[in-house]
Amino acid sequence: MPQSTPQSVPSSLKRWLVAAGIYNLLFGVVAILLPNRMLSWLGADPLRYPELWQCIGMIVGVYGIGYLIAARDPARHWPIVFVGLLGKILGPIGFAWSAFQGTFPPSFGWVILANDVIWWIPFAAILWYAFRAYATTDSSETITDGEGRLPSQYLRSDEGETLASLSANEPLMVVFLRHSGCTFHREALSDLVVARPALNEAGVGLAIVHMGDQLEMGKKGRDCPLTDVARFSDPQRKLYREFGLEHGRLGQLLGPAVWKRGFQSCVLDGEGVGPLGGDGFQMPGVFVICRGQRLVSYRHKHAGDRPDYTKLAEQGARMAAEPAHPVSA
Repeated sequence: MPQSTPQSVPSSLKRWLVAAGIYNLLFGVVAILLPNRMLSWLGADPLRYPELWQCIGMIVGVYGIGYLIAARDPARHWPIVFVGLLGKILGPIGFAWSAFQGTFPPSFGWVILANDVIWWIPFAAILWYAFRAYATTDSSETITDGEGRLPSQYLRSDEGETLASLSANEPLMVVFLRHSGCTFHREALSDLVVARPALNEAGVGLAIVHMGDQLEMGKKGRDCPLTDVARFSDPQRKLYREFGLEHGRLGQLLGPAVWKRGFQSCVLDGEGVGPLGGDGFQMPGVFVICRGQRLVSYRHKHAGDRPDYTKLAEQGARMAAEPAHPVSA
């Protein structure tokens, strides 16, 4: 996967994002400075509280700033485009319902047309190009070093260890995270804090693989007791590819199950989200390895899949204790 893919989206679609950004900013400025006059132009009655329309103007203007940022590299900033398209789909649905109920003047449809409908095709096209760019895996690129070693044998943690050395004498749970801004990245760290005592009791070590320069601990994980855990920075996703973790399909990344779990994790559990830090299409996974063997493999069914780390550790410890998987003291 390219480190940055500004060339993967046609320049004509980038210009659509620039146009959307400028339009949103202009709309926001007029809505803030002339709220009731703008409503009268649209055939709507003046509001008793024009501040509400001004708030809408501020939101629209902020989206405009986001579109201008995304226009520099639409493939990398596809989440901004996706959220924008989602709003542009839901807005007309709400207007259609209100118009059917007779609570909104039909003339307001011109705003829906200009704010939402005309952007559906270019925004959808941008997302399609972004998906194609990132869904094309780079599995054909070699991940071995000059001596023919696999990443688990030469990539080193913050403390200078390799996965091979860490798992030479005891089973090791290797947790591959989503990108650092993902709520499921933060949730996984919080879950590992809870599961850590059980892993220690089972005699299973812990290593975390992430795609950033450093491990983003997240809202809850920032002060969590994981500072002694082996952490591997893998921005080129070499370890991910060695363990067979690929880019997710559209349903695995944005399907109904992901939205349901995302709401639970982000809002109800308070994990929150952050800026994209890594490959947003990369799927996570959990493995228990020992002496060069993979004892347990857990590949997430979708981005929001939540593994039972304690159960996986206990399963790995049992397998490591079997004669076929001797572990030296």
